Amino acid sequence: MFTKILLASDGSDHSNRAIDEALKMVDPYKDQVHIEVVYAVDGDQSKKDVLQYGDSDTASLKRKEKFQSTIEYIEDKGLGAEITILHGQPAETLIEYANEGDYDCVLVGSRGRNKFQTLILGSVSHKLVKYVNHPVIVVK
Repeated sequence: MFTKILLASDGSDHSNRAIDEALKMVDPYKDQVHIEVVYAVDGDQSKKDVLQYGDSDTASLKRKEKFQSTIEYIEDKGLGAEITILHGQPAETLIEYANEGDYDCVLVGSRGRNKFQTLILGSVSHKLVKYVNHPVIVVK
């Protein structure tokens, strides 16, 4: 039974599908489950956010606000939830964070890139499957 779930999210529709699958998966025992939604901000996005919002504190607050509806959605379904914002390259940062934590599983949405795009751009979900030391569920 998965009770402590790390859900890697970027706020996209693909991530939201992963959230819905997680909720379906744990529904019978949802009162015992806690989901930690993790968003990894890379350097380029962080710079854009600071320029848009004026300073890093406001940018951090806006990032948390971005995921507030996600946290409320999960909590409305009867599960505990929290958001954690990390800084660094998404795949590497998420792998390190997941491996340091005591999670029952890691969930991530997949963008459905073709083989060429994955080869050139890499794939966060592929790297998580390969390097995370916990079970990883990829939701298409």
